[in-house]
Amino acid sequence: MSAITNPLDRRSFLKTGIAGATGLVIGFYLPGRREVLAAASATPAVLNAWVHITPDDKVTILISKSEMGQGVETSLAMLAAEELECDWKRIHTEFAPADKVYYDPAFGMQGTGGSQSIHSCWEPMRKAGATAREMLIGAAAQKWGVDASECRAENGAIVHSATKRRATFGSLAVAAAQIPQPKDVKLKDPSQFTIVGKPTKRLDTPKKVNGTAEFGIDVRRPGMLHASVEHCPVFGGKVASFDATKAKAIPGVKDVIQIPTGVAVVADNTWTAFQGRKALDIKWDEGPNAAVSSAPIRKSFEDACETSGVVSRKEGDAAAGLASAAQKLEAVYEAPYQAHATMEPMNGTADVRADGVDLWVPTQFQTPSQGMAAGIAGVKPDDVKVHTTYLGGGFGRRGWSDFVAESTIISKAMGAPVQVTWTREDDTQHDYYRPASYIKMSAGLDANGKPTAFTARVACDSIMSWFFPGSIKNGLDSSSVEGVSDIAYDIPNILVDYHLMAGPIPMGFWRSVGASQNGFFSEGFVDELAAAAKKDPYEYRRDLLAKQPRLLGVLNLAAQKAGWGTPLPKGRFRGIACLEAFSTYAAEVVEISIDKDGTVNVHRVVAAMDCGRVINPDTAEGQVSGAIVYGITAALKTEITIDRGRVVQTNFDTNPMLRMNEVPKIEVYFVPSEETPTGLGEPAVPPVAPAIANAIFAATGKRLRRLPFKPEDLA
Repeated sequence: MSAITNPLDRRSFLKTGIAGATGLVIGFYLPGRREVLAAASATPAVLNAWVHITPDDKVTILISKSEMGQGVETSLAMLAAEELECDWKRIHTEFAPADKVYYDPAFGMQGTGGSQSIHSCWEPMRKAGATAREMLIGAAAQKWGVDASECRAENGAIVHSATKRRATFGSLAVAAAQIPQPKDVKLKDPSQFTIVGKPTKRLDTPKKVNGTAEFGIDVRRPGMLHASVEHCPVFGGKVASFDATKAKAIPGVKDVIQIPTGVAVVADNTWTAFQGRKALDIKWDEGPNAAVSSAPIRKSFEDACETSGVVSRKEGDAAAGLASAAQKLEAVYEAPYQAHATMEPMNGTADVRADGVDLWVPTQFQTPSQGMAAGIAGVKPDDVKVHTTYLGGGFGRRGWSDFVAESTIISKAMGAPVQVTWTREDDTQHDYYRPASYIKMSAGLDANGKPTAFTARVACDSIMSWFFPGSIKNGLDSSSVEGVSDIAYDIPNILVDYHLMAGPIPMGFWRSVGASQNGFFSEGFVDELAAAAKKDPYEYRRDLLAKQPRLLGVLNLAAQKAGWGTPLPKGRFRGIACLEAFSTYAAEVVEISIDKDGTVNVHRVVAAMDCGRVINPDTAEGQVSGAIVYGITAALKTEITIDRGRVVQTNFDTNPMLRMNEVPKIEVYFVPSEETPTGLGEPAVPPVAPAIANAIFAATGKRLRRLPFKPEDLA
């Protein structure tokens, strides 16, 4: 085989076509990033932290949230553009720098998570647009010598109502920027919305098609080096010694250095860094965690649940309610550790200099990234510039800054920009995982099958003790019990307690956090109560949600749209579940079949959501659909197990994702609402697993109480 001397990159391939393979070239040209940047307009006028306008009428909206596929770049721009009254076709976006002005009040820092983006930015982004609008009106009024009340904004221009004089935003922007920002602006009545609530094409789609969208892994800087880090396979282990002789002998390897997380190979390119890493000879000090495995971890959880824990919720007298019940039920449910499995592996690029640091990172949390780099480089946080790139998936994983730290440390050591790239195996085996969890539940039913008492004892690792050390008060991590402690059904006596299991496995926020496992626990168990009461599971839930109108609303909508109670094709079965998470209400009905070997096939999922006002129906539907696919994957396919301090799973072959041919028909319906919008990134995940489990019970009479559901459980 002859050597390839002039390899084509993705963009060049699209530009030149594939004549060598087919003999036919269709004129097909997509502009490259440099050409797009070259066409940029003059320095913009800054009307406020979110709205910049250039003389050619280009309106740039700064986005303080990370775009990881959820469509937030478009939705937040829609909020500002709605109030600004600009021409949507003139809208451009940029990711905001790390700065206190962009702090999310829910986090006290700049970051993206907790399904907070739309909820927390609903008012600030609208006010930013309205403030800029009023400043432009003021500039026009000064120019024409008229009262500002006689002018209005309209499709990217200011119009003087009496004379029909018109001035574009671009022509007024410089003058408008000199006008003091009004302290109080009037926001539009929602009945006047022309953008918000309308299906809108995503702003990032063209960039991702033509190759100009820059993900973290795409970053290239002058003089940049590439690095790959070999981490200890055992959690908490460290380097005892290493021999880099063979690695350094590989052409293109620049250096091999030890860093706190392992041994880094620095090279001309990523491939060479990977090859150098394979040539390393490292002896590890595995430490005490080399004896840690999944079975003993589970046993410790089981043992903990034999005693009372820290009380999370107490209403009435649960013990008395159980004692007087006509019927009593008990069940143990379990969930394993889960990896995030983002499609783009962890990576980060840092340029550490004496005068400051530049970071190009696919991060969910800019403030911690900035602070971490500042501490490593020995500079002030304000001297660290964070350039947020697109994220190839986040799901909570990119809230951690370990990849930022590695790139910063290595750049400082090398005196040059350095990009660190993780492999898929690194991602799978060195994640910050969703906690494993174990729960014992009991309930008492009266003679009519209505619950008189509910108790739950949870043993679970604590995310907050990893992410926010010191935040745990009295041994309670509320994220570990959300989805069960706040069970919404009308039950007079409730007791939920918790055991914080402090283990060595790194914990992190995983899409829908505690509700992801606790929703499975609580909704699976409620289905058991319905069966014990000999009631239809939908009707049983409905009767217990009379005091929860929004949750009842989505339950009814999902059941109606799914045709609950109507005949199904032979071999098909339904399951239902509902839950509130992150102030959004979700209900789902699934239709499944089961093969002879026990394989569960999900054919249809009907989701009903109440997230308040919907900003962009297109991205909202996509968010729910993506969450459902994520939930099905976790319910049927994936888990992380530990053996001798090591993660057993390595890549998608041992930690498989739902494949395209396995994705069911998904229908998404939204409850019309004028409530303040809440989030959609996570709330559709929790009902998936219990709805599938409940459908499995309908099909087989078997209760599956441990995730994931495996064919051998049903064969």
